[in-house]
Order: sequence, then structure tokens, then C-alpha cells
Amino acid sequence: MAASDLTAPMGDANPTAPSSDDVPQSQVIRNIATNHNRLYLSHLLSTLSSRIFEFGSTLYLAHAFPGTLLPLSVYALCRGLAAVILSPSVGRYIDTSPSRLIVVRQSIVYARVAVVLSCVGFWCFSSGWDLWPWQSYALLAALSMAACVEKLCSVMNLVSVEKDWVVVIAGGDEGLLREMNAAMRRIDLGCKLLGPFLISVVDGYSTTVAVIANLATAVVSLPIEWYAIKWVYDSTPALQHPKVISATFTPSGTECHATATSTTSSWKHSLHQQTTLLHTYFSHRAFRPSLAGALLYFTVLSFSGQMVTFLLAVGFSSLTIACLRTLSVVFEVSATWLAPAAMRRVGAVRAGIWFLSWQGACLAVGVVGFLLLGRDGLGGGRTSGSSIAAALSLVAGTILSRVGLWGFDLSTQLIVQEEVEAQHRGSFSAVEASMQNGFELCSFAATVVWNKPEQFRWPVLASCANVYVAGVLYAWFVRDRRGHLVHFCEGMGMKRGHGLYEDEEEEVVLELLGRETQR
Repeated sequence: MAASDLTAPMGDANPTAPSSDDVPQSQVIRNIATNHNRLYLSHLLSTLSSRIFEFGSTLYLAHAFPGTLLPLSVYALCRGLAAVILSPSVGRYIDTSPSRLIVVRQSIVYARVAVVLSCVGFWCFSSGWDLWPWQSYALLAALSMAACVEKLCSVMNLVSVEKDWVVVIAGGDEGLLREMNAAMRRIDLGCKLLGPFLISVVDGYSTTVAVIANLATAVVSLPIEWYAIKWVYDSTPALQHPKVISATFTPSGTECHATATSTTSSWKHSLHQQTTLLHTYFSHRAFRPSLAGALLYFTVLSFSGQMVTFLLAVGFSSLTIACLRTLSVVFEVSATWLAPAAMRRVGAVRAGIWFLSWQGACLAVGVVGFLLLGRDGLGGGRTSGSSIAAALSLVAGTILSRVGLWGFDLSTQLIVQEEVEAQHRGSFSAVEASMQNGFELCSFAATVVWNKPEQFRWPVLASCANVYVAGVLYAWFVRDRRGHLVHFCEGMGMKRGHGLYEDEEEEVVLELLGRETQR
């Protein structure tokens, strides 16, 4: 596919759409639903492909380098660091690109190309080629670079679609925005379960077949995503409007000349842009809820590699862990229905503190039970009834807390979408993604330091404490925004369909101020 194809629309131009007066209301509703479904289809394929590749690459490397975790650790570290360091630049590109369609299409194509090239490399390993050690590590380096590209393209697609396209399509309808956010999150959580499961089943049969299936998935999904996102773009005039580029991202003539004539000045200019992006993020009014959400990525209290490894060490079977993980996803998905309902009733700001409080309470009970029951049963690598009971307490608290985690995530997402200006959505959300990946790397560092099952209590305590740090940060935001944290009478008397965080008294004040301004 030529590079020029990425910067030009594909297919014939859209015919002139008939006016809304000529189209029956039922047809308008069907068109809107079809438009949304095409967006969800593109997001489903993109997310599923990313999840399959992310988990599959772990299996392929484990097969290629048996008996050592070093290659896998290096691969994952490079991928994570690329997201931490380069995500702000991705956000700047999103905000300064003249066309939303170009950005999303580039993220789709480059990500799939990276997956295809990676699968070729993994096939070299899995097919039994007799490689010299230096060839194996050179191939690992190439795979790590491709993984970095895929990760950054995944961030670009996620930020563009979830943080910008959804907001534009909703068009100021907060109820529609809540429902679209919830639907996108259901897709994310479903792919989080389905992708690893599918590739694990195929890999259990043959790693080579799994690699080929992964490659085929990327190739097949590319044209579908390409045309689905084009259909959404063509049917939404608001997405076609030129983006307003912030003056923050527009260099002066002197800076452009310096950049073109001096490598040193170019590095200074790039550093200045990165500093500006970070300053925009940390000085923004939505910074505190965004950072509170990012802090929650520093956790071992989820069914990721660290907790799964611990559960295996204390005596859980793989089947039991799979069932518990499925139950956890069920609770997570339930939050995508509970959160919109809560936000309709009390607003996103107040719903956020309710969900975060629920998460903190569930984890506190689970962690206390874990520490008390496992006081004698987790040491020395022994498996006993007390260690199983302690682990079950932790698992129960973790599963219940997932409702609060994703409810809070949806609440803060709506706050950020409403608060952040259109010209800063990409850069703000990309810096937020960088923070999330950074805190996630910190959680891996914690289990590197405390790497024995009997030491798992320390990462657990750090993860639980981190939830309360996020709670303090978010409570600070709520207190500044609303003037108080809890006001039950006010909560019972709020109107449906109010703004993001205004209650009835604030609406009256704003209305009076508006009348005075008109006079």
C-alpha cells in the first residue's frame, strides 16, 4: 500500500446527503445506529487484534526462549518504555494533523504492518530454524522495535477514537456520550478476555499455527477497519471540519528556521514541545481526575501476570484461575451499565467518588483478610489451607473492586472529554496514556523487587495504598469543584440531564450570570 494512500480518502466521494426534512425519522435513527455500529466494529477489530498480538507475543517468546524470562522482560520493557516516552509526541501529532481520518487510518495500517512483520519473525523462531545466538538476539531486537510501533499505533487509535471521535459524534449530547463510552469500554473488556483466550487455545495446539493465525487476523481485519472508519467519517460532517490547532503547537518562523538549520536547535525545539505538552497536562483543570485514574494502573490486584503467578504458586489450578478471571471480567462489564446509570442520577463527578470509594472499601476488606489469614501460610513457599484462604480473600476483594475501578474509569473519562478543549484532546489524552503506562511499569518493578510468593504482600499493600492516594487526589478535585464532598439532600434533589458537575443551585447562578451578561 503506497504511503500516499494513507493521506487520501479511499473510494468514491460521498454523494450529497438528502436534507433531514426529506428523510423519515425512523430512517434517521437507523442511519445513526448504523454509523455507531461501524465505529464499534472498527474499534472491536482494532482492540481485538492488539490484544491477540500482545498476549500471543508472550507465548511465542516463551516458546522461542525456554527456561529464561530475560528476552520476554526486555521485549515488554521496550514496549512499555516506548509508550511512556513517545505517547506525548503521538498526542501532539493527533492534535496538529489536519484530518482525523488520516490519523486513524495511519494507526490502523502501521499497526497491522508491525504485527505482520512481527509474526514473520516469530515464525522464524517457531518453525525450528537453526539460528546462531547473535541472530536470535538481533531478531529479538527487531521484534522489540516492531512491538514499539504497534504499541504507539494502538495508543494513537485509542486516543483518536475514544477521546476525540466519540466526543465529536455525540455532539454535546451528554447522555449519548455516556452510552458510547460504556459501549466502547464493553468492547475493550470483552477483547481483554476473548483475545488471550483465543490465541491460547490455538497456541496449545501449535505455536506455529498460532503465529500464522495471528498474521491472518491482522491481514483480514485491515481492509474492514479501513472502510468502516471511512464510512463513519463520511456520514459525520462534524468529523470532516478542519481541526482548530492550538497556538501552543505552532512554532514561530525563527524556531522553524532553527530547526531546519541546526540539529542542536532541533533537539531543543523537541524538548521545548515535550515540556509544553507536560505543562499543558499538569496545569489543566482536568489533571487531578486524570492522574487519579492513571495511578490505578500501579496495581498487582488484577488478573494479570503477577497475580496469576502468585495464585499458581499457592496452589490454584490453571482452570480455577481461568474461571476466576472470567468472573472478574463479568463484574467489570457490569460497571459499563452501572456507571452510566449512576452518572445520569448524580453526575460524573459524584459518581466517580462513589465508585472509587467502593473500590477502596472492597480492596481494604480483601487485603486485611489476606494479611490475617496468610500470616503463617505464605512463608517459605508452602501451600496450605491458610494460604488458599488468604488468596481467596484477596481474589474476592479484587473481583468486587473491579466494578468500582471501571465505574471510576468511565466517570473520569467523561470528565476529561467534557473538560479538555478540542485542540488539546489528543495531547492531553496521550500524556495520560503515558502516565498510565509508567505506573504499570512501576507495578512490574515492584514484583521484580519482591519476587517471592511470601513477599507478595508488599506489592499488594503498595497497590491498595495507591488506590487511597488516588482517592485523596480525586477528593481534592471534587472539593474544589463542588465546595463539598458529600451532600445527601442535594444528591436527592438533583435534576436529570444536568451538566457535568453543576447541581441545581449552581445552574441558577449560571443562569443569572448569563442574563446579566446579555443586559
